[in-house]
Amino acid sequence: MRTALFPGSFDPFTSGHEVIVRRALALFDKVYVAVGVNSDKHYMFSPEERIEKIRSRFADEGRVEAMAFSGMTVDLCHRLGAQFIVRGIRNAQDLEYEQTVAAVNQKLDPTIDTVILLADLEHKDISSTLERERLTHKQ
Repeated sequence: MRTALFPGSFDPFTSGHEVIVRRALALFDKVYVAVGVNSDKHYMFSPEERIEKIRSRFADEGRVEAMAFSGMTVDLCHRLGAQFIVRGIRNAQDLEYEQTVAAVNQKLDPTIDTVILLADLEHKDISSTLERERLTHKQ
């Protein structure tokens, strides 16, 4: 079984994230969406709220499972039996950052590959940061 992990803060989980998960489902039998929890960061939404949003978006898809995590991504891959890490990128800056993270993960465990999916044109300008800003001004 080909299993992938899609880690991120997902604060909030955007339509761009959803598209990446749906595209990953074409490549993998199972996709775990791992909501990062870092006690040093301030989030707009609690981990439970972020997980619930993901679960509701994929209620019709049994191959997607959402969970909270902290610590090293490769350690979570080991616990879940995931052989791949999925990342979405929107631009050259994202690519540079993701290449650095992928290199670190490769050194930690060369058996886990990072798969980078390019954002489609409709979602390339969507970010959690902009979405938080929109939600803040909407209230």
